[in-house]
Amino acid sequence: MAGHAREHTSAWSRREAIRLLGLGGAGLAAACGDTPGTEEPAVESPAPAESTLPDGAIVRTILEDLAPGQLAHGAVLFHEHMSLDLPFWDRLVGADNPARESFIGSPDAPYFMQDVDVMVEELQAAAREGVAALVDGGHADMGRDVSFLRMVSERSGMPIVVSGGYYTDPFHPPELADRTEDEIAEALAAAATAERWGAFGEIASSAEMTPGERKVFHAIGKAHLLTNVPIFTHTANGLEAETQLDIFESLGVPPGNVAIGHMGGLEDPEATVHRRLAGRGAFVGFDRLGGGPDADAHKVPMIRALIDAGYVENVLLASDFARASDIQRNGGPGYAKTVTQFVPMLREAGVADEQIRVMTVDNPLRLLAFVPTGRESAA
Repeated sequence: MAGHAREHTSAWSRREAIRLLGLGGAGLAAACGDTPGTEEPAVESPAPAESTLPDGAIVRTILEDLAPGQLAHGAVLFHEHMSLDLPFWDRLVGADNPARESFIGSPDAPYFMQDVDVMVEELQAAAREGVAALVDGGHADMGRDVSFLRMVSERSGMPIVVSGGYYTDPFHPPELADRTEDEIAEALAAAATAERWGAFGEIASSAEMTPGERKVFHAIGKAHLLTNVPIFTHTANGLEAETQLDIFESLGVPPGNVAIGHMGGLEDPEATVHRRLAGRGAFVGFDRLGGGPDADAHKVPMIRALIDAGYVENVLLASDFARASDIQRNGGPGYAKTVTQFVPMLREAGVADEQIRVMTVDNPLRLLAFVPTGRESAA
């Protein structure tokens, strides 16, 4: 898919971010790294959801554990990508597929997800446009590099939540087949400690869940019980969504610690499956946003249906950012495209600013905030 030219200037996006996310001038300055015009210290916006969180709940970023309120000044995007490798794309789209260039960029330029300078530039632009933090949805079988993410976060000032787990069956390492669910769960819990994961994700199933994927979902559920680390998933456009939640609930995972992903791909103006998931207490992820009006228009009525049914507190928004054609350096909308391109569509459909804030700030913080068990507490 070709990259989308930016429809709004960065200045427009920044003003919209202030208004839509409810930021004060000082809060925006903190988000953007600007120096306020007065000597008054920046006032941190409170997180309304924080009152519903248990004592000691934190959001674990690659650099430090934060109180949820420390990220309440802007959008928290629960599923993006900032570190993938070229072999992943060769396997996913094919080394000879002309569409590959949309993801990796020109063969004459460094791959942007392996170029610290480019990623720092892109994430600083996202901060100026109202993003407070991003969750990276990669893991080892996708070529995710934790040390790279740490450097990007340190240099850009953007908090990054690292996740881990496994993608679809064809990407599973061969040794996984010989391990039990409990062995996989123990290894995941250990990796979460060693690499400071703040989530298990994106945990993937195919259009029809394979036995290997089912084993991984059971292992992820058990790893959650060991650590309290939250979970977000990948579905094939909503297929097997309820099966995923069934597995987690069967193990005793609270649905409020789970986000079922890519539900915008299950086209249903009544949002039937979406409402069932929300009714069980899970988060419903619309995480392929910012593709432009043609790609996103059908998602607006589904979100409206969830809101009208009383489930605004179950909706999550993100873009699953992955394409070189979408970075601002290449003329794309950048990592803030959920805020700058999709959120205005919600406003035009009559979604209130406070509801937008709930979906973009409060809800992702409620998903990501957890109380460390001690088993995986960072040293």
